[in-house]
Amino acid sequence: MPDTIKTWLSLKNLTFLLSVGLFAWLVYYFYTGAGGARYLAVHLVPIALAIHVLLLRQTGPLYPLLPRVANDALVTAYVLICAYAFYYFFINYEDIAIWRQGSYTQHDFIVGLLVFLLVMELSRMAHPILFWVNVVLVIYTIWGHLSPVDFFWHPGTDFHRVVTSSTVELATGVYGLYAQLALTLIAAFLLLAAAANGFGAQSAMVQVMRRLAGRSRGTVPQTAVLASVSVGMVSGSGAANTAVTGMFTIPLMKRYGFPPAFAGAVETAASMGGLIMPPLMAVAGFLMAEFLGVPYWDVVVRGFAVAFVYFASLILAVYLLSVRLIPDDRITPPAVPGYAQAKTVIFFAAVIFLIALMGGFGFGALRAALYTAVFLFSSLLANFLWFKYVRKDPEAAEESLLGSIRTAIETHADMTSYLVLLMATLGIMIGLFTVTGFILRMGNILLQLGDFHILATILAAWVFGWLVGAGLPPTATYIVLAVIVVPPLQKLGIDPWIAHFFCFLIAIWGELSPPTSLTAAVASRIADASFMLTMWEALKICLPVTFMSFAIFVREDMVVNPGWAQIHDAVLVATGTCGVTFAIFGRMLASRGADMAFRISLATGSLVVMLHPDDALALAAGAIVLPLTLIGVWRHRRLAAPPPGAAAAEPA
Repeated sequence: MPDTIKTWLSLKNLTFLLSVGLFAWLVYYFYTGAGGARYLAVHLVPIALAIHVLLLRQTGPLYPLLPRVANDALVTAYVLICAYAFYYFFINYEDIAIWRQGSYTQHDFIVGLLVFLLVMELSRMAHPILFWVNVVLVIYTIWGHLSPVDFFWHPGTDFHRVVTSSTVELATGVYGLYAQLALTLIAAFLLLAAAANGFGAQSAMVQVMRRLAGRSRGTVPQTAVLASVSVGMVSGSGAANTAVTGMFTIPLMKRYGFPPAFAGAVETAASMGGLIMPPLMAVAGFLMAEFLGVPYWDVVVRGFAVAFVYFASLILAVYLLSVRLIPDDRITPPAVPGYAQAKTVIFFAAVIFLIALMGGFGFGALRAALYTAVFLFSSLLANFLWFKYVRKDPEAAEESLLGSIRTAIETHADMTSYLVLLMATLGIMIGLFTVTGFILRMGNILLQLGDFHILATILAAWVFGWLVGAGLPPTATYIVLAVIVVPPLQKLGIDPWIAHFFCFLIAIWGELSPPTSLTAAVASRIADASFMLTMWEALKICLPVTFMSFAIFVREDMVVNPGWAQIHDAVLVATGTCGVTFAIFGRMLASRGADMAFRISLATGSLVVMLHPDDALALAAGAIVLPLTLIGVWRHRRLAAPPPGAAAAEPA
């Protein structure tokens, strides 16, 4: 008996038990909405943080320099803090949320301080840059009155205000809007990723996309693009997307002769596109809907247009580079088991089901995500039972029902707890920005630039976003920009949709910007290639994101007016980005001088298509750029391709 108890009382089982509790509570909330988002957050944030601590401990010691006993003691202390915070808010929620606003007790402060310190310490481990930004903000919040620079001066406040504004005030900080979104709308859509991962649908999609990519060596990299489009629909992280698809696609590209840096760069660029792809859109789509006060479907329908432009350019760039690097030798794509094919069909059927619920039947995003998750889970379950017990398929023989369900629940808890920590950390940051008045001062500077010229404000906002994105993940970058940049842009007359998508695209670009890129780091590690070379190649491949960031100010129907006007502008922007892509990577003429002149002319015409405010002129330029680009692709294949059997070339 003692051995049996010891077996069950493991760290992994404790984590699973908490994960089941989190999962059940969330599903109940998704269906009923009982208590509201704030009530949900104050109870589930501590549970999510406890799960995150236990998951960290399973991967190794939290503090490698300390002995195991000390690590276990600290883990226990962290979990006990979460447990006590849960209990305290469960007992005192109404008093804290209503009656003690602005006059908190010492006990309130102590509990808030413990939660604040725990979130800060966990963010130091998971998001070190965010941690140090918050440390600087805490110092600035307390001693801002000592600043010698007028722009940064503010009256200052005490540490008590820092803690209460970040915790027990509930409007901002750990339990504020961002944590509430992580536990409501975002967690609901993560059910799709959890169900897909539990039954192996993600790896099945990679196999199917490999089959669909073609029968030549030159089309092998398109596997990464197609797989990232698929996985990106349910992955809110570029690094996670790369880890899932890159483990298959990068070795595949290397096996067929592509240079390691190119293989890593293609996967990085494709995973960045996965962040743009609805319905998750790097989690920023949910935040955008909240900022704008619109149904989430309104964001999704615009996100598809942006994703179309990005992937049209990406597919062309990858094709042009593949032609230059690898001979177009024929290959035999591997067979895909029927079990994997069925899982892929079920996944895309679930995506169609979700779109129909939100776009066709008008369901709210929360309920639509829940119903779609039930549809996906039940369909994958039926598929598993059919192949395992009726057809007795060997592909399903090694899978177990309980194992798949447990994996799905653990996946959901892992992703949700990670996002809760990120959102809680960002809640502290934005709360301190608000307390110090920094947001208003930064907004005033952007408005003053707008008095000079609105283009100056846009360029300054892009540079500011690039600097923020160099250190923060896309979700964090978008939140900072949405809070600081969007209001002054709106005051200058920019449509809110344009302002928010501008910030969203900057945030995606920031994930690739030097000197840091977690997605490129993961891809380069899998490819065993230079990180800087991988990131540089990915930057070139992803260049359309930069142009698209500015094109939406001119071709505004692309993100403002869904329908035929949106399609019109999306096609124009895609024509322009594809023309620029060919100008960078393609070859039209045998003479290098003449070819360079042609490509410069094509790039100029493409910029006119994207950025010239005269629609008639843009259409006329598009009517020239599109056929020239298509002819150029045909010519490129004849002029740039190496002879059959040649070794792989290095990317230019």
